[in-house]
Amino acid sequence: METMICLSVAILGGLLLSRLAKLLHLPAVTAYLVAGLLLGPFCLGRIGLEGLGFQSLGQVEELSIFCQIALGFIAFAIGNEFRFSQLKTMGSRAIIIGIAQAVVTTVLVDLLLLGLHFLAPELISAPAAITLGAIASATAPAATLMVVKQYKADGPLTRLLMLVVAIDDAVGLVLFSVSFGIAGALENGAVDLMDVVVEPILEIIGSLGLGALIGLLLHLVERFFHSRSKRMAVSVAFVLLMVGLSYVKFTVGGIHMGFSLLLVCMMAGTIFCNICPTSEELMSRIDRWSTPLSIVFFVLSGAELDLRILTQPLTLLVGFVYILARSAGKYLGAYGSCRLTGCNAAITRHLGVTLLPQAGVALGMALTAASLSDGAVVRNVVLFAVLVYELVGPALTKRSLTYAGEIRPEGKTNARTHNKPRIPAFLHGNFAKTHHAAEHPEHKA
Repeated sequence: METMICLSVAILGGLLLSRLAKLLHLPAVTAYLVAGLLLGPFCLGRIGLEGLGFQSLGQVEELSIFCQIALGFIAFAIGNEFRFSQLKTMGSRAIIIGIAQAVVTTVLVDLLLLGLHFLAPELISAPAAITLGAIASATAPAATLMVVKQYKADGPLTRLLMLVVAIDDAVGLVLFSVSFGIAGALENGAVDLMDVVVEPILEIIGSLGLGALIGLLLHLVERFFHSRSKRMAVSVAFVLLMVGLSYVKFTVGGIHMGFSLLLVCMMAGTIFCNICPTSEELMSRIDRWSTPLSIVFFVLSGAELDLRILTQPLTLLVGFVYILARSAGKYLGAYGSCRLTGCNAAITRHLGVTLLPQAGVALGMALTAASLSDGAVVRNVVLFAVLVYELVGPALTKRSLTYAGEIRPEGKTNARTHNKPRIPAFLHGNFAKTHHAAEHPEHKA
């Protein structure tokens, strides 16, 4: 009962705050995150009233399955962007930019944090600095997709952005595995090539292969159903299946294997959308169905942000260096690679800013890095950065897409009334005559 009440309060709180965000011209995703902070264990949750907010981080973590399900639908929707028609025109460009911006960001964060380590070793260790450099490469696809959908953004920058964000996940996984392996070697004095190279590559290959198989099976199964509601139900079932399979871990010949939820779902969405002729209509229906899940995801993401890190001056200092270095790396990496691949001026100037949001993937990497002796520093720095990026990043993404001319000015819409065409005042007379003649043809001469 308490769980259902919490979920209800989360959705309603996010929706109500989104009305205020609209007045301030902020993206709805920012409102959902702020609602999570207010309902979290460090604000309303401290009151201790059951159902009014989350009373502990443990209570938020108990609902993490809803976040995973929402991520599954978000990644599946991103796969819709990988249509062969787009890949032919910008596929190679997206791959170059996706790799370049991630590598440049990792290198720049590594250099600055290692410099900080040599200046003040008590602030951060070398293994923690190297690990944070790899975590910096990760970009949050969920916040970016929500902004694109809310404002119906479309154009060369938006399409390239969605491809780069998707590629970023695979690149980030490899960079993190290599960096974390090096960090472990610095602490333990030995490098395990199996952990550093073999296992991450196998995870990527296995995830892409599983996603391709599920995308093909989804197309084969949905052909047996003709009603829109049943085809949507089949698609929902397959996304839930992928979320469940992403939890599977196993060992083969001493090699630890697993699957990346984002990669599996993105690949399934890519295959399905390229072989199913009616995929566009089905994807739009799934998107409408999964909207409440997305709200829950962002509210819970805001609720799990530990505000106690704001009372730690040393963490804030390292966090500011991390944020500045990562922001510069994302912008310079995207700017340079866009110039190299011949992108137009609007994409070159604005793509880097749209890659700033950071959330779930980075937090997952920080959780893995907890085994380091300085793992707590890594976690706290990432938590602080996520707090800043998730509150500021969506607004910056909206701003960049607007300046690039890919977001139209918002208009007022109301689902309670029919949207009628607005007729300029000087045409009212002519419109009235035409309308009258259409309804009363017997009055014509």
